[in-house]
Amino acid sequence: MRKIVFLDEYSIAGRDMSKIAAMGEYVAYDNTPKEEVVERLRGAEIAISNKVMISGEAMRQLPDLKLICVAATGMNNVDLVTAKELGIEVKNAVGYSTTSVAETTLASALALARHIAYFNEYFHDGRYAAADRAFCFDRMTYEIRGKRWGIIGLGNIGREVARLAKAFGCEVAYYSTSGVRREEEIPSMELDELLKWSDIVSVHSPLNERTRGLVGRQQLQMMKPSAVIINVARGGIIDEAALAEALDSGWLSAAALDVFSVEPLKESPLFHIRDKYRLLASPHNAWAAAEAIDRLLECVAENIREYIAK
Repeated sequence: MRKIVFLDEYSIAGRDMSKIAAMGEYVAYDNTPKEEVVERLRGAEIAISNKVMISGEAMRQLPDLKLICVAATGMNNVDLVTAKELGIEVKNAVGYSTTSVAETTLASALALARHIAYFNEYFHDGRYAAADRAFCFDRMTYEIRGKRWGIIGLGNIGREVARLAKAFGCEVAYYSTSGVRREEEIPSMELDELLKWSDIVSVHSPLNERTRGLVGRQQLQMMKPSAVIINVARGGIIDEAALAEALDSGWLSAAALDVFSVEPLKESPLFHIRDKYRLLASPHNAWAAAEAIDRLLECVAENIREYIAK
């Protein structure tokens, strides 16, 4: 019976693994430190990993390994060059998180525009109960209808965000991080033009040589002081120190981040922003609605089925 090992099963939040477990001798670890990857995959024909790195050095010590299923879309946790050299198939999951990430993006824009975090705390910390008036105008709220929404990276998620933004009455444009020009329903702009034009900017591109550090100090200074930026893609795309400076200096109004250059983030200027309500942050869970995780597991199961059927 083929051995299937999931190196970081915590990443699927306890959802049903029965379809995958039924395909072989299934072994799951909550999480796996890098020094234990080889030992835990020894004898495994199929490895599943969300974020645990499977290096080329590890693969060379695992002669039984034939398939790596990445329980995510991005495959930067696998040495693809060595996998190809050794004839190890690497399969990822595509499209499972489109709705979840797009909805999180829209929710972030709305939360920033309506100062949801501030007013929720205003209620729960007792200030509302202690007030002598019905309304609180500590922070002015805004509608997103009629705003200009710039999208960086028009893949599946970027397109769904464009659809939702237009449904809310926004004017939408995009910047192609690949440099490829296609016929699209929405106009394309160069990055500098998009940043200057937009009231809301959201990032939906992969992290690669073209996008690492794409939005730095110079780019943030181009944005409107009233604008917000949202990153639900990869942390290395926006310079975090520059973003903290931008929020403190008023180069832009606010930001929402679900991804960071190091995860979990241990120390960063982002923790020390003078006005914490200008940054809405979450621990890389934009993708992880229950329905999205179930779709992810179906993708992994289908990748295993296709491998077995060969």
